[in-house]
Amino acid sequence: MTGARHRPDLVFVLSMDTEEEWDWSGPFPQRDFSVANADRLPAFQAFCDGLGIRPTYFVDYAMADDPAASAQLRPIIDSGRCEVGAHLHPWANPPYYGETGEYESHVVNLPLAQTEAKLEALLERLRGAFGVVPNAFRTGRWGINGEILELLRRKGFGIDSSMYPFFRNAYFDCEQTHLQPYWPDFDEPVRPGRQRDLLEFPVTVGFNGTDPARMLARYKAVSRPALERLRLVGLSWHTRFVRKLYLSPEVTSGRDMRPLVDFALANDNPMLHMYLHSSSLIDHGTGLIEAPGAMDIIQRNIEELLAYAGTRANLTFCTLSEAALLIDHRVGVAA
Repeated sequence: MTGARHRPDLVFVLSMDTEEEWDWSGPFPQRDFSVANADRLPAFQAFCDGLGIRPTYFVDYAMADDPAASAQLRPIIDSGRCEVGAHLHPWANPPYYGETGEYESHVVNLPLAQTEAKLEALLERLRGAFGVVPNAFRTGRWGINGEILELLRRKGFGIDSSMYPFFRNAYFDCEQTHLQPYWPDFDEPVRPGRQRDLLEFPVTVGFNGTDPARMLARYKAVSRPALERLRLVGLSWHTRFVRKLYLSPEVTSGRDMRPLVDFALANDNPMLHMYLHSSSLIDHGTGLIEAPGAMDIIQRNIEELLAYAGTRANLTFCTLSEAALLIDHRVGVAA
């Protein structure tokens, strides 16, 4: 076995969208939020403590505004074992500007004045609930644009983590997102730019091959809507022709996440960025885990992934802000 001193270094970050739970196939809730998943956070933090993981909790307004939920989080935050980031769900965050549909649920579709007002309300609630001024931000439902990045810079944020590599929809396009941590160009946020105020930390998404351009081309070929009835995506998964993989223990098994470690190393990415939703810690909280014992499944997947990653790299466990300092010091970030 290769000695530890000969293995490459990898920073490992786990970030969690810490939010209300609801039926993702139904309408967006605007009142009477359920945040029962907060009861699982102390046990999840204890699990992370045992592995050395220092989570970053992206907390939304509904979670911070609920006294019982915030009481579960506050001792964890006060202990310094984690970081708190800001997570903006338009439907759950005042001020309100009417009903929230699919279009309005994406932050990138809101008028900037509405986004700013909601962000100010969120920051005030996080200060009131936890006494924190967050350094990291993530949109609800992913995606970011230049004017929101500029808003974040004006509000004093140093980190954004809203980019979801190899994904696009009708409202934003992250398909060509730079895979390593980088300083985004505000005119073209998927690319590195010249500004040095706001770092982008994409979550880890990749394939079961190490050439991202080649594997993306394969995936796009088999996932064309015109070919959907042929079920080529499923066939490609079973034959290993191409597998799109997510470093997320709520959707990918520990074994299936293993290739993402090799994908990161082959593409000189100094970081593994795992992500999940707090609502997945309770059974049927998101619909992403159908089997009972969701939290146990998530924890087993994390343990299995880390056991493999530890054979391939020397892991350092950080919050996002800690990772920003460490990566910048070690290797710099993409320019």
